[in-house]
Amino acid sequence: MTQQTNQKKKPQVSLRQRALDYLSKREYSIAELAQKLSKVAQQYELDAEEIPEILVDFKKRNWVSDTRFTEQILHARKSKFGSMRIAHELKEKGVSDELISEAMQEFKVDELSNARGVWQKKFSSPPTTREEWAKQARFLQSRGFSFEIIKKVINEQEHDI
Repeated sequence: MTQQTNQKKKPQVSLRQRALDYLSKREYSIAELAQKLSKVAQQYELDAEEIPEILVDFKKRNWVSDTRFTEQILHARKSKFGSMRIAHELKEKGVSDELISEAMQEFKVDELSNARGVWQKKFSSPPTTREEWAKQARFLQSRGFSFEIIKKVINEQEHDI
């Protein structure tokens, strides 16, 4: 017997099963899951035409949900990032503008306190020079906080001295 006949061929995993495997590891937005499945279909020469059908079924069963995905991202990112950065990430993942807007309204209630926490983790003292102020502002800006929030956080620290 040759080595080829001894080796068993692995059964090809269906797109549906791959989607379930992805969702068992973490939440995905509907658009993100569709994109991932289309790449897999192309890579393994599977029928990409069944992707919309799979997504409709998963939505009906509530196995995939943009609302749940948005809530999960907000929960995971709010202690590190500002609303602008989170909104941008959600937009990249294919979440609707409506859902992003709704989520950001809720998020902005606590954004100032989140920015304070991020600032305190990074900086132990308020800025004493313009350069330090600019450095701290750039840091908070890179984390996705608005300039209005940045000014409040940094100026508030200066007044506490």
